[in-house]
Amino acid sequence: MTKHTPNLKAQKIAGGVHTAHPHDSAHKHVAGSAIYVDDITEPAGTLHAGLGLSGVAHATLKAVDLSAVLAAPGVVAVLTAKDVPGENDISPSGMHDDPILADGKVEFLGQPIFCVIAETRDQARRAARLAKIDYDELPAIIDIGGLEAEKDRQVTTPLVLKRGDAAGALETAPRRIKGRMRLGGQDHFYLEGQVSLAVPGEDDEVEVYCSTQGPSETQHMIAHALGVPNHAVTVEVRRMGGGFGGKETQANQCAVIAAIAARKLKRAVKVRLDRDEDMTATGKRHDFVIDYDVGFDDEGRILAIDYTYGQRCGFSADLSGPVGDRALFHCDNAYFYPHVHARSALFYTNTVSNTAFRGFGGPQGMVGAERVIDEIAFATGKEPLEIRKLNFYDAMDKRAGRDVTPYHQKVEDCIIQRIVAELEESADYAGRRREIAAFNANSRFIKRGIALTPVKFGISFTKTESNQAGALVHVYTDGSVHMNHGGTEMGQGLHMKVAQVVAEEFQIDIDRVKVTATTTGKVPNTSPTAASSGADLNGMAAQNAARQIKDRLIDFAAETHQIPRDQVVFLPNRVRIGNHEISFNELVQQAYVARVQLSAAGFYKTPKIHWDRAKGRGHAFYYFAYGAACSEVSIDTLTGEYVVERTDILHDAGRSLNTAIDIGQVEGGFVQGMGWLTTEELWWDEKGRLRTHAPSTYKIPLASDRPKIFNVALTDWSQAYEPTIHRSKAVGEPPLPLGLSVLHALADAVASVANHKICPRLDAPATPERVLMAVERMKREAAK
Repeated sequence: MTKHTPNLKAQKIAGGVHTAHPHDSAHKHVAGSAIYVDDITEPAGTLHAGLGLSGVAHATLKAVDLSAVLAAPGVVAVLTAKDVPGENDISPSGMHDDPILADGKVEFLGQPIFCVIAETRDQARRAARLAKIDYDELPAIIDIGGLEAEKDRQVTTPLVLKRGDAAGALETAPRRIKGRMRLGGQDHFYLEGQVSLAVPGEDDEVEVYCSTQGPSETQHMIAHALGVPNHAVTVEVRRMGGGFGGKETQANQCAVIAAIAARKLKRAVKVRLDRDEDMTATGKRHDFVIDYDVGFDDEGRILAIDYTYGQRCGFSADLSGPVGDRALFHCDNAYFYPHVHARSALFYTNTVSNTAFRGFGGPQGMVGAERVIDEIAFATGKEPLEIRKLNFYDAMDKRAGRDVTPYHQKVEDCIIQRIVAELEESADYAGRRREIAAFNANSRFIKRGIALTPVKFGISFTKTESNQAGALVHVYTDGSVHMNHGGTEMGQGLHMKVAQVVAEEFQIDIDRVKVTATTTGKVPNTSPTAASSGADLNGMAAQNAARQIKDRLIDFAAETHQIPRDQVVFLPNRVRIGNHEISFNELVQQAYVARVQLSAAGFYKTPKIHWDRAKGRGHAFYYFAYGAACSEVSIDTLTGEYVVERTDILHDAGRSLNTAIDIGQVEGGFVQGMGWLTTEELWWDEKGRLRTHAPSTYKIPLASDRPKIFNVALTDWSQAYEPTIHRSKAVGEPPLPLGLSVLHALADAVASVANHKICPRLDAPATPERVLMAVERMKREAAK
């Protein structure tokens, strides 16, 4: 069962924010009428692409014989690195280490070497398998388990955060623990794979329909590859069938290949990867090895900590540097560290280059923090939640200074204590823990566990220039509104939220506002829809545009009727002008006749934020979002299998723009985080071949895996500390780490085998096999 689900009856309400409007495309998603890139009617003569992928992890290309490929039925052309007219690079980091097509060497198994263009997709894919490639194999690094931050190759410059004297405080701490944790990666497993359709135009123009979270970055990559100005390339995105960060940079390769082929052959070209190709050739969430050294007192209060977050980056930098940075930004989660030293280690490996994933390193950082809490709880013999609450940030305790992060930003909006207290009571945490203890004492094989874990998540891009957005709003003479903004829709309801903001400004019904496909031809220089900032940035930009038009209408009405501006008031679907009212539509028509401009471009940039990476300090985030989850599990100690019995969540979305969408995001984020930490296991063999490359071997959570009892609520009292869009808070990424409650509930159940005397040190993903091995380890330790 799921509680707190809002009423989604059709609402025709003037204005729009703080209401539970259904997703604008919800019916189309269910009915199958929503148009994705692969559903777009193909222009006559459209060609299709198939990729030729490397069969080894690391090698020099001695010879590439494509004669059989060219001779295959339906093949029109074969593209190699030599066919790239501009720059053969799609590196988002500026490292120039990420070729469109491999040139002279390959650095992971599955790297694209060539691309076949044929009359049909089937012909292209079959022809791609006919290539004869001679490799001179080189040593390959697949795993990071034995790598050392001090000496092994890294793809870019790591980050160090420090405050106080961690080394000195560790030496003098009354108690000290060192440990290591392995943390797996995660495949995005979006329903719609990577796909692009490129249509050549006049001169050097090309229009690309692409499933991308970053239309402007894709535009720039295509322009660089073609050797043309940005204005020659238009990228359009109506919707994506899921993104989760996997289409922030990974969409660029397909888009660029399609554009190069379309330009060369003067025909439309579509590139669509199947699931195996997608999982093999595109990046994933970074897996980590986390080393920690923590000093604490007898009460369990953390005195000092030293972290090293080592991550498998793959063969190129991609976004690994920023992902590692954000992991460090969240190595504190909701806890204050008096003395802290933390560093990232960005290891090169001969695997696909890992990339953005919902949370962007933040969840990995929190995993390390929560492991440390568990270590201290077992060492002191105290309940983990007690240790958590003891170490929380406290923005109210100014004298103690327990409000400064490892990157020297003050936590001014901390509400985690209240959220945890409310959830602890509503979920009856104490009572259920007693019941679980009694159950375990009388159950030989089935053991239960419970955990309540907090989330503190920073909101902003740490790349300062990305914290900006534009929007374009037109009011037509019939009073209908056309709106376009720089954010992309991937199922998260961004278009609906921004439409609500515009409807609120004009006080018109939501169905009078139409949000059209995101395109670089309408709103330029967009930031990627990432970092949970889509509604924050684009909502503000759209509000700015709407207010410009609204101000012109107010000026027109005031001047026409010779009244002060404050006597022009927008009411539901009408406007009061002095002592009489007219409809919104009528005012718009009158303004048009009077030649008042009814279109505006809006803009917004996030204030206050700044970040100095070299110094490891700054005001990295505009604000923090908070939440907490309490999960209860049962495990079978004979098989390691488990069930999530119940989860209670209380999450902070500020003054939610749309409670229905936000609750959906919390539910989905939790399940995705739970999947990452439990069932989703990526495994490469010693040759660098990804063995978990399809639904048959890679297990995302099913509907049957959700908690049997699933209670989700948003705080009804919180609002953003800063003036965000209608005081709402971001809700894309912050809910994902709520899944940590399941990992720690599993650890709690495992620990019960040894009477909670030994920290189980359960690594993730906590698959049934790993749970079973942890249970057996507990039994051996307890028997000593």
